[in-house]
Amino acid sequence: MRWLAVVFVVLIAALQYPLWFGKGGWLAAGALDRQVAAQRAANEKLKLRNDTLEADVRDLKTGSEAIEERARAELGMIKHDEVLFQLQPSGVGAKSSVKPAAPAVGAAPSPSAAATQPAAAPSPSAASVSPPLPVASSPSAAAASAAKPAPPARP
Repeated sequence: MRWLAVVFVVLIAALQYPLWFGKGGWLAAGALDRQVAAQRAANEKLKLRNDTLEADVRDLKTGSEAIEERARAELGMIKHDEVLFQLQPSGVGAKSSVKPAAPAVGAAPSPSAAATQPAAAPSPSAASVSPPLPVASSPSAAAASAAKPAPPARP
């Protein structure tokens, strides 16, 4: 009788093995559920992106404001009567501060010593920076801006 119970336990274990560890078993089903959840999250992100792109396309088809905004931002275009000023970052073209040598303690600076010292030359970066010029978008505006004298360059 004891051997019959062992045979039944082995038979039940053999029948249960595919249910738990087989191709369509519980472990594989759990892994597939996790993959489906990850794919749904990715699909939700892509759906939000598609909705945003669809709204952009709708704006570009119906109104001129979105087209104008894109032309300004991506292509650097300006309107007919506008003047474009390009600002440079604060570190570019800044003058370097050159400190004169300190006189010896107790010595008074003489006027002749100041006259014999050469003047500090402007830094190359400050000399090469020029103020931005207005951009003309039509031939008549180009002729009008060509007639105006250019502002003097600052050292």
